[in-house]
Amino acid sequence: MSYKIGLVGKPSVGKSSFFNAATMNDVPEGAYPFTTIDPSIGEAYVRVECAAPEFGETCTPETGFCDDGTRFVPTKLVDVAGLIPGAHEGKGLGNQFLTDLNEADVLVHVVDFSGKTDIEGEPTEGHDPREDIAFLEEELDQWYLGVLKKGIERYRNGYHGTDKDIEVSLAEQMDAFGINKDQMKQVILAMGMELDPDAWDEAAKLELAREIRKRTKPMVIAANKMDTPEAQANYEEITADPDYDHLTFVPVSAHAERALKKAAENDVVDYTPGASDFEVVGDVSMDQKRGLEQIRDFVTAFEGTGVQAALESALFDVLGVKAIFPGSAKGVVTDEGKVLRDCFLLPPDATTEDFAYFLHSDIGDGLLHGVDCRSKRQIGADHPLDHRDVVEILTTN
Repeated sequence: MSYKIGLVGKPSVGKSSFFNAATMNDVPEGAYPFTTIDPSIGEAYVRVECAAPEFGETCTPETGFCDDGTRFVPTKLVDVAGLIPGAHEGKGLGNQFLTDLNEADVLVHVVDFSGKTDIEGEPTEGHDPREDIAFLEEELDQWYLGVLKKGIERYRNGYHGTDKDIEVSLAEQMDAFGINKDQMKQVILAMGMELDPDAWDEAAKLELAREIRKRTKPMVIAANKMDTPEAQANYEEITADPDYDHLTFVPVSAHAERALKKAAENDVVDYTPGASDFEVVGDVSMDQKRGLEQIRDFVTAFEGTGVQAALESALFDVLGVKAIFPGSAKGVVTDEGKVLRDCFLLPPDATTEDFAYFLHSDIGDGLLHGVDCRSKRQIGADHPLDHRDVVEILTTN
């Protein structure tokens, strides 16, 4: 499975800056609406502690890279364009925005916590970031509500001429959101609702749509521009508010991450993405030195720029994704002498069998069992895998 992180946010909040900082792509950046029109797709990385040192080896990755025992595993990042008021009604780039958004497994919502862009993305002062958080959630909730209501009509009209339970009709209508009938039934009952849409008023339908959205489009808030005092004051106040307990917040300075990566490319600093410090190794002017020291103050105080942390929080904390290393009969070394050349991201409930099928359908079809390369213990097809497991798959194919 290739995980896809959707990067969303209103215009001019630093979303493209975040994307560029995470991927080192070069999409247009600018302080005006719709700088980005089409979605930009890039390769970002999440950090995983490499397993090779535990086997007395140095890894030779074929995808991503390893830096001093930290494996950088690739994932897809999509800069989704078109979030404006009324997007769920098709306004602006609304229809395309929702289509692109729905391909993401998890969302990172970039919010300007400095309060210097209004709800339309225009320059202002004193804007409350709460409005931006609510704005996106409400747009998504209304989108889900519209699809939910179509499912209710599908049920009432006996679509395709067959009698179905409400959870079946809703799951079929909302299949694109990645929810099945059993999960749909679980959500309805968990909310104390009857399995009868005639008993649901408009408020109940909205609450159901919101709950489905939370479960199928989980979200991390990237609190951007945290290198400003206004953003830090807003962050402290908002994260202390229990109304936002359902969200994960990460303090971010996309500008600082981009600046450090550019400086590292030019051999000015020695910097590992996500690190809470860096070393100046090249000649710099006094102005550059002052700028780098300001960035150092920020990354030291916040344990990094937050760009890596936001991506990793989205995949590992919110989705519960697990990184699995394929092993071999030699433990971690292939016949070609490669050491842990791959590291894959799998769902939180992945088993040995799931991993085998992930590698190839033929491997899954012929699965005999797996081997935990650390303990040398045989593991069955239904054995649940743990984060950073090193597993050899034995198959007849």
